[in-house]
Amino acid sequence: MKAPIRIASGQGFWGDWQRAPIMQASLGPIDYLVMDYLAEVTMSIMQKQKLRSSSLGYARDFPEVVAELLPLWKEKRFKIITNAGGVNPEACRARIMEIAREQGMTDLRVGVVEGDDLLPRLDDLLARGIKLDNMETGEPFETIRDRIVSANVYFGAFPIVEALKQGADIVITGRTTDTGLTLAPMIYEFGWTEEDWNLLAAGTVAGHINECGAQATGGNFTDWQTVPDLAHIGFPIIEAYPDGSFIVTKHEGTGGLVTEATVKEQLVYEIGDPTSYITPECVADFTSIQVRQEGRDRVRVWGVQGQPPTPFYKVSASYAAGWKAASTLVYSWPDAAEKARAAARILKTRLEDLGLQFDEFRYELIGLKALAEDAAPIFCDEKDLNEVMLRVAVRAQDRKAIEAFGKEVAPLILTGPSGVTGFAGGRPKPSEVIAYWPALIPKTEATPRVVVTSLGVEEERP
Repeated sequence: MKAPIRIASGQGFWGDWQRAPIMQASLGPIDYLVMDYLAEVTMSIMQKQKLRSSSLGYARDFPEVVAELLPLWKEKRFKIITNAGGVNPEACRARIMEIAREQGMTDLRVGVVEGDDLLPRLDDLLARGIKLDNMETGEPFETIRDRIVSANVYFGAFPIVEALKQGADIVITGRTTDTGLTLAPMIYEFGWTEEDWNLLAAGTVAGHINECGAQATGGNFTDWQTVPDLAHIGFPIIEAYPDGSFIVTKHEGTGGLVTEATVKEQLVYEIGDPTSYITPECVADFTSIQVRQEGRDRVRVWGVQGQPPTPFYKVSASYAAGWKAASTLVYSWPDAAEKARAAARILKTRLEDLGLQFDEFRYELIGLKALAEDAAPIFCDEKDLNEVMLRVAVRAQDRKAIEAFGKEVAPLILTGPSGVTGFAGGRPKPSEVIAYWPALIPKTEATPRVVVTSLGVEEERP
């Protein structure tokens, strides 16, 4: 058993800073590099990609990063854990193995966690009385069954642990909890069991801090003016110990900062009841967390309490919910705001004259309370504004209604208020609205499968 172990966060979402993983691996010692690519809507995007091609459906940024990381991996032998597999972990693994072959990394072992995709099993589950009703609204799953785009179980850390036990150097998963990516190496290295709820809760908290990348080291921070060198911000590193305590830090010489404030802001990010943070492994009590600054860019976390897990996995499903489009126009002084409001009214009237049905018609004046409406302060009379951007967005079930909206925007240039510019990119095109559907499923109905590959050698275990 090694203690402490250093678990570095390399990505907080699909599209995050691609230099971060390279910096984490090259600027100091790490044992694990974890990269979170998935969000609820991401799965539906990947599912559509997979339907177009069986070789797609994963975060295609990830192989690019791995291609740069492999020379560092060969030198330092850290392990990589990621949910970049999306809805097609096998295709992601195939691309990684192709890169490993090109670079002569014949000893690289890649593990894949499968079994989270429920899409092929939905009808069978429903036929057997397994309800997937909306866990927030209670709405029956049958109301959106014919519009389902994706449905995936949130597996946790233990399938990743199994892949590590089988010697995987890179572990690729599908829809795994964000926290599980960091928790898994702590379970593996320290020998924690499924009944060590306090320890599992501590590792879950560590994972929650790590999951959003630089958001724990000064990125997206309330007091952002106090954060040094955001251009070269360092991503967080968890120094974990067998007793469940850990230090949040970052590499020396990088920008950003690690303070009680940055850590606490991340701790309250996207949580509901702080006493019951539910994961597949345990239920963590965030009110029990102790936090203390122990030096520059070093914050100690300890004392986390946990309880037994629930008998359910969470399901992240998505379904087609109509169409949307948005467009912008910029109106200049004088009376910029008045002109923009008038243009929005004219546009709405013309759409009503066509007899079209919209679920939503919204407009906002960018530069005038667009973010917080009446809560935002105005520092001058709106009549003195030099310019205002009008943004109009619509949503409807009928694609043709959205197409008609696109045709009605440009005519405002010559048939509406004066002093208008900023219409670019042509007519706005309809884009599909994908809605989120959270549900629960008994853990007995979803079994992870672990496959480890080493350039031609494959091992599989349930």
